Amino acid sequence: MSRLTFIMQKNQLKERSEKMLRRNRVLLIFVPAIFVMLHCSQPALQVTELNHYPLDDLTGIITQEGVEIDKQISSDGNGSLKITAPESTVVRLFEIGDVDIENGRLTYQAKLKTEDVEGKVYLEMWCRFPGKGEYFSRGLQSPLTGTTDWSSEEIPFFLKKGENPDNIKLNLIITGKGTVWLDDIRLIKGPLK
Repeated sequence: MSRLTFIMQKNQLKERSEKMLRRNRVLLIFVPAIFVMLHCSQPALQVTELNHYPLDDLTGIITQEGVEIDKQISSDGNGSLKITAPESTVVRLFEIGDVDIENGRLTYQAKLKTEDVEGKVYLEMWCRFPGKGEYFSRGLQSPLTGTTDWSSEEIPFFLKKGENPDNIKLNLIITGKGTVWLDDIRLIKGPLK
């Protein structure tokens, strides 16, 4: 092999390497950009807050016996609902009415704090369907008991297509005695997945 042939082959290899390097740079720029564009073009999962109850006063609360607003103990600093339960009780909080949701996930969220609870404390949500009756969701998988600091609790209700409740009830269940503080209730509408 002559020196001239060797130099020509070396230059051709160098040119091919530079072309590959330029092509790889282009791919490194455009492939992630295409991925981002495709990802952003997919519809976002819509999560909507339907109702928010900060519990800074007793407005709208159904059960009035054994409940009061506590301005000293609160998860947000603005007050909370204090429930003193001498025995097992259902605290009826709010009736929402029709929220126009189907084929989605309805979530009842609240912040809870307990003191000397003998028994269990958990959230309960009832959905009424025209002509079918009422069905519930309860937070039995993670009830609170004893004395706890503020914790965020939530329970879901999964609604199939055509299932649209005409009334929703939000409750707090105490199976025993003790003191419970409830704050920052939210009702959230979201996708099934």
